[in-house]
Parts: sequence; C-alpha cells; structure tokens
Amino acid sequence: MKIKVCGLKEPENILAVAGLNPDYLGFIRYARSPRYSEELSAEALSNISPSIIKTGVFVNEEIDVINSLIKEYGLCAVQLHGGESPKFCRLFKGNIEVLKAVGVDENFDFGQLNAYADSVDYFLFDTKTAAHGGSGKSFDWALLNNYKLEVPFFLSGGLSLENLDEIKNIKHPAFYGVDLNSRFETAPGIKDIDKLKQAFAMLHTKANEIRS
Repeated sequence: MKIKVCGLKEPENILAVAGLNPDYLGFIRYARSPRYSEELSAEALSNISPSIIKTGVFVNEEIDVINSLIKEYGLCAVQLHGGESPKFCRLFKGNIEVLKAVGVDENFDFGQLNAYADSVDYFLFDTKTAAHGGSGKSFDWALLNNYKLEVPFFLSGGLSLENLDEIKNIKHPAFYGVDLNSRFETAPGIKDIDKLKQAFAMLHTKANEIRS
C-alpha cells in the first residue's frame, strides 16, 4: 500500500511530513488551489530523501512550464489533474512517472480510460468536483468495481482517519495506494503530523493484513 501525501507548501511542514517516509509527496502547481505552492523554493525540497517521489500536480498546464518545473524542483512524477489527453500524457511517460487524476461520480464511465492505458503509469481516482480535487469529499468506492484495466490506481478524495479502516473492503487487484490531503490539515497546505502518524500506522497495518 503506497502512501502519497499531497498539497504541501511550507518548508518546515514538508520536512516533517517527509520524516514519516511517505512514498510520494505532492506539490500543487495550480493557482486556483488554496494549496498552491507558488512560493516554494527548490532548496526547500533538496533535503528530502531520494526514496520519496516528488510529484508536481498540474491542471491543464503548458508542457514547457511543466518541463521547467520538473527540472527546477527535481520532480520524479507528474500528476495531471485536468483534461489532459492521452497524447499529452505520453509526452512524459518513460521519462518520469505519470499519474492521471480522474474525477469519479455515479455517472462516470470507466471505459473512457481505455485510451490512457498505454499513456500513464497510474490513475488517481478522486471525487468529481469543479475545483479539481481538494474537496474533502469521498465518492462511493463500490464504483471502483467498474474499473477493468490493469493500470494501478491511487484512491483519493475525502480520505480521513474516520474512513481509512474501510479501505480493507476494496479488493480490486489494481488498488495501489492512497492519497492523503485535505482531511489531514490544520490549514490548507499545512499537514497535521499527528493525524498523519495515525494514518500511516493504520495503513501499514492494513497492508500487512492484505499480504497475510
């Protein structure tokens, strides 16, 4: 069970979260997000363990801007959270990990993801909103049974200490990891370390249960 903590923007808080050894850290590069990391310096990320995959989160951004930020921050993955096409995703695949975020609701057609199967490394299933994530709301996880591809996926959208225990009910073979964000904060972009410690302990326990 991989753990991604997303929406970080303050250097001291980032280092505290990195000290918990998540698998991925996400930095949002979308100006309309309250977790926009506009003022974050590359130096602030320089002491993060190389084992942690630094992920830039983009929404319908220009390729030159993304490539520039990949180089500046030493990003190891991009999370594309807008209407990016399979062709656009393929521009990065093979050079860097590609996560394609998808907003899910009861009307979502998982068949439309077939076009992305060879263009991304992972999907990230989030709750469908107009704000491209960070809503703190979850969707009906039973809908994941409609996903038929083998591309691994992250689960996002409203994950919290109150519902993490329920992920044991997700038996999908492509379920790869979780994305923790707004329900683990003291303020937008500032993560609650105590809550994350509890979440990590719960998730590691669940991962051991699944393996056994």
